[in-house]
Amino acid sequence: MSSYTTFQRSFETFLQEHPFHFEPRSLYEPIDYIMGMGGKRLRPVLALWGCQLFRDDYEKALPVAMAIEVFHNFSLLHDDIMDEAPLRRGKPTVHSLYGINTGILSGDAMLIYAYDFLRQIEEPSAISALLEAFNRVAIEVCEGQQYDIDFENRQDVSIPEYLRMIELKTAALIGGSLEMGAIAAGAAPGAAGSLAAFGRNIGLAFQLQDDNLDTFGDPAKVGKKTGGDIARNKKTFLILKAMELAGPETRGQLEKLMTTVPEDEAGKIEAVTAILNSLNIKTFAEEAMEGFLQRAFEHLAAVPAPGNRKEGLRQLALGLMQRQA
Repeated sequence: MSSYTTFQRSFETFLQEHPFHFEPRSLYEPIDYIMGMGGKRLRPVLALWGCQLFRDDYEKALPVAMAIEVFHNFSLLHDDIMDEAPLRRGKPTVHSLYGINTGILSGDAMLIYAYDFLRQIEEPSAISALLEAFNRVAIEVCEGQQYDIDFENRQDVSIPEYLRMIELKTAALIGGSLEMGAIAAGAAPGAAGSLAAFGRNIGLAFQLQDDNLDTFGDPAKVGKKTGGDIARNKKTFLILKAMELAGPETRGQLEKLMTTVPEDEAGKIEAVTAILNSLNIKTFAEEAMEGFLQRAFEHLAAVPAPGNRKEGLRQLALGLMQRQA
């Protein structure tokens, strides 16, 4: 069975064979730049894996994997503009280098090219189902981003609302990648749906792990200082669970801390983290992650594919939950 590394290398080769070397360069150079930043290529790998569950020639799904990665990076490009983020993967963001107007326009072009890659699939009969899945997921990602923006100005966000937001913003595309790979392989709708549900639950657990690592991770392993979410007053699962469990006095302290931007950022992070530790919030987050993981495995078990091929996805999911960065 092909490994993550094999899928990753296949995709990187396809990416190098399809550069955005078009004119005007001022439009396409930013696309080459963000697509060349690297990363784990999780989503295109999942698309190829979703295809390989049902057929050996997973390379048939490479245009689908490319469409997904182009769309993912398009969303990151526009997210960085909205967040006014200076860095992405340790490098200057597109809008920092090329300007906001070019960043918006290059992102728009990326979205169009994502559709162009989808139509390049060798199985024309699959295009309609691929477009339906892609459109659904793309809209969900936009909805999730808007919820995330809306939550910045709300103090009454609930845990179910937060989970729905991360399902849309993050988990939908993870599930959709597997689903579209399966569709490219000619899998039945029910099989593709079960695979999508597996991916969504993994995506939810993946984001909760990110929340945990941002607050409780080892900076040397995570590659950045911890407490970034706290510093930015982000309402993560950890904060919302603490609000739910805390007594009136502690809740008041936490609410005050999470609505201010003090000069002593380190002191704020230390104070909030101490409250989270006093309420054993890390354990609650780990239990929630485990719940999503088990639901994911239930959906994976329902996928009518060879067990040895599904085992690779199971191990990948376990690895994502155990990662330290």
